[in-house]
Amino acid sequence: MMKRLLIVIALCCCAITPVIPSPSQPHNSTTYPNTVDSKKNGECPEKINEVASLRCAFELFDANFFNDKKILEIVKGVKELNIPIIRANRKLVASVNGGLHNPSVLVFNPEWSKEQPQSIGKRFHYPSLIGTKRPKNEEDIAFMSVLELGELIKTKQITSEELTCIFLQRLKRYNHVLEAVVSYTEELAYKQAKHADELLAQGVYLGPLHGIPYGLKDIISVPHYKTTWGSKTFKDQVIDIEAWVYKRLKAAGAVLVAKLVAGSLAYDDIWYGGRTRNPWNIEEFTTGSSAGPAACTSAGMVPFAIGSETAGSITYPAARCGVTALRPTFGTVGRTGVMSISESLDKLGPFCRSATDCTVILDTIRGRDPGDLSSRDSPLDDPFLVDITKLTVGYLDDAEMEVVQVLASKGVNVIPFKLNYTVDSVQGILNFTMDVDMLSHFDKWQRSGQDDDYEAQDQWPIELRRARMIPAVDYVQAQRARGKLIQEVREIFTVDAFIGNATDWEKVCMGNLVGLPVIVVPTGFKNISNPPSSGSRRRTTITTGIYAPPHHEHIALALAMAYQSVTDHHKQRPPINNLGPNDSIPNPPTVTSPPRLLYF
Repeated sequence: MMKRLLIVIALCCCAITPVIPSPSQPHNSTTYPNTVDSKKNGECPEKINEVASLRCAFELFDANFFNDKKILEIVKGVKELNIPIIRANRKLVASVNGGLHNPSVLVFNPEWSKEQPQSIGKRFHYPSLIGTKRPKNEEDIAFMSVLELGELIKTKQITSEELTCIFLQRLKRYNHVLEAVVSYTEELAYKQAKHADELLAQGVYLGPLHGIPYGLKDIISVPHYKTTWGSKTFKDQVIDIEAWVYKRLKAAGAVLVAKLVAGSLAYDDIWYGGRTRNPWNIEEFTTGSSAGPAACTSAGMVPFAIGSETAGSITYPAARCGVTALRPTFGTVGRTGVMSISESLDKLGPFCRSATDCTVILDTIRGRDPGDLSSRDSPLDDPFLVDITKLTVGYLDDAEMEVVQVLASKGVNVIPFKLNYTVDSVQGILNFTMDVDMLSHFDKWQRSGQDDDYEAQDQWPIELRRARMIPAVDYVQAQRARGKLIQEVREIFTVDAFIGNATDWEKVCMGNLVGLPVIVVPTGFKNISNPPSSGSRRRTTITTGIYAPPHHEHIALALAMAYQSVTDHHKQRPPINNLGPNDSIPNPPTVTSPPRLLYF
């Protein structure tokens, strides 16, 4: 019976003459209160069967409340009006995948305050690191902070070309273990490094990123290099657009050394070349689609990298790989030239060694992007000038208490805090928003059957097929529910910031829907599950998140910097493949589908 029902639904949805129901399952109009008895109205059996089949389709949209006459009117109107409009619009804006062109005019603004900001355009005042000396070995150089490396370049203790060579060598040395690099931009890197050295020789210093190597998640386009989106369908794709974030970094003198792994179409850590591993435990995978940025930063293969998040792809891999990473307020960093999942959820952010480095990178890449209607000049105060003793910071039940205790010892007023909003469909709101938006950007991909070639069939293919059946009215209702959530979170956010788990799925969904910034901070390590009896250097990282209201990254960053000023968890180095004399992984796990809750 189920097979017959699915056939009927498929036929009626395609406006094909429907299969006649089984004699054992006769149409009974009295099943539906609003149904007109077609027999009494003298309608032929064919018409009765057509309405019965159509009603099956209406059930999929939770719209089975129309009577028979109205159903037939709807079908006639859909054929004559809706479908021609749908096809015309699709031809206009959906002939190219990825959402790089023709953005929606419906723009999400996460701003809470109606006051005109005063600090737009002001750059931060970075701490001076005068006296920084070049280490003797390259391993130590590889794990220096951005500001430390910048001081070495500024004082001409090392050239950008030397530094670029060091990081390219590390990328190539460890990539076979971590599967974290899509392509090396070696020719471009040496060209940019040489230019940085020439400018410095002429007395021109562009700032703390002058000559500093970095990596970009491979959904960010760079002319003349492949932008594969992690998918075998697009693995030969070259997009000759300079992404806005790449332009900002290039103008600051930074040197692009590699395009780093994005999970296929920005969904988790599986990509067409494999699955990216965690440098702290290579038996594990990174989780989250910013897999390459997290793994490469953790392993000292780049000083910093740019990743993205729609729903967890900064927070999850940062937590798994033990790096400091910032998910900024929605709209803080422009997205021109970046593959789009959801225009009201996508954000770009840095993966770094420390909160100080995150602050430097954010200061460089923030600001209005003329090609991104959602971007804006962010009214951030200088994180280096925040007086944390004037702050009240809440902590949730799942906060790492070491962070709470350290901040309290530095004069912060810390109090217990709870997120008591009443909206109970947060995860569903995010799924509706993300999936429908994603499908609008990959409509052609689905219609052409390219989803059959996707790397993990239980991921985007299933989600986007289901998204095809979300009615427009219910998508809008989800956005109204999102608005209610934003209002409630704003009302309960009675502290300057709060500390809590950065990878709790409910908070990931809530934070992304509301547009909250969060910084992921390493807070320690514990033994891996089922370690070898003789011991291992592999570790499980422990992290927490510091959340702030929209456009208050400066508070979260200041608190994270205060914590890291007296702790060294963020300075620890992962073993990568140096597991210890008595630990080995003879049969690394094969690529399998991850759990259902995945991170974009």
